[in-house]
Amino acid sequence: MRKAALFSLMLLALPLPAAARMPVVVELYTAQGCASCGEANANVARLADKPGLLALTFSVDYWDYLGWADTFAKPEFAERQKAYVARLSLREPYTPQVVVDGQAQTSGSKVDKIDKLVRDARKAAQNPPDIHFVGAARVYVGSARSPRGGGEVWLIRYDPREQDVAVRSGDNKGQTLPQRNVVREVVRLGAWRGRPVAFRLPAAPEEGLKTVVLVQAGRGGRVLGVGEPVA
Repeated sequence: MRKAALFSLMLLALPLPAAARMPVVVELYTAQGCASCGEANANVARLADKPGLLALTFSVDYWDYLGWADTFAKPEFAERQKAYVARLSLREPYTPQVVVDGQAQTSGSKVDKIDKLVRDARKAAQNPPDIHFVGAARVYVGSARSPRGGGEVWLIRYDPREQDVAVRSGDNKGQTLPQRNVVREVVRLGAWRGRPVAFRLPAAPEEGLKTVVLVQAGRGGRVLGVGEPVA
């Protein structure tokens, strides 16, 4: 109770930001061993520099058995995708898949469909909680309407640089695959139920990564808030 009161006082002391829409979050689930993922990587890379968009590339490991172990894949990335599979009533996870704002999905190779989902997301009503970073060690999430069942707060760290991966075996043998905004870490910080809450941030696993915090409906639900440290 005392922490919540202190946090509320802190928010009152902060300058009010200019009204702005939170960015549309575009998540690509891809794999270096997936023969059809190169085009999808390029489709998402073109979105990486567009204003009002946050493009994130999650590499999954379930195609590693085809002969090439994805150099960026982690089991927790595939687990995040599985939560969307259940929420969106899909039969199974697949690549390349794009999920927009946690509430709509399509194949990563369908440029027109991706663009439509982004346009639709831009028109959707928003009421995001305030998200404030204090240095590199703590983040505060403010109050807003909570979805039924509450929400979750996720820390994502990604590399904004283009990564050129030379694939030496498997279905993409001999190809060099460019990837942008490659996610290197995803951590569930904890629950959020519409009231102010603070979280400690773990140290970044490597230098040069960007940090973003997502507030999201539970178990692969809609993205409710997006926060990035002020440069």
